[in-house]
Amino acid sequence: MTVRQYTHLNNRLHLDGDMSKKYFVKFVSEPRNDTIKTIVGIACAARAITDGHAVSVFFAASGTRLLDQAYIKELDQEMGTDSKAVTEMMEVITSNAVLYCSFASVKATLGHSEGDGGLIIPDDKIKWSGPPGVIELSSASDIQLVY
Repeated sequence: MTVRQYTHLNNRLHLDGDMSKKYFVKFVSEPRNDTIKTIVGIACAARAITDGHAVSVFFAASGTRLLDQAYIKELDQEMGTDSKAVTEMMEVITSNAVLYCSFASVKATLGHSEGDGGLIIPDDKIKWSGPPGVIELSSASDIQLVY
């Protein structure tokens, strides 16, 4: 591709307006096995949101641990003694992404039942789903990130 062709293509892309993508971020692995990878996943989801992309986040299996405030505080400590970095990124995610979760996973991992108020966000802000939701979200997305 010549410089002229690249410039023309680049100008067309920018003139087309909305350059946002649909991101599907799934947290499924045990976050305690690799806390830094988990923090990177949270940071990527938050960054996609702040960059203006449409983001759907699915918490499944042990990834539901990220809905536990005490665990988020543990991750903050990984970033520094007085850090609130992970809490702030999770606030970006929980306030702006479309959130999905498996309640069977929440019960198995955290011991919480639906409606007991044990998660960092109210139950009514979460779309409860399982494998059908994962398939639908991955099919509809442009980009998938799995942690």
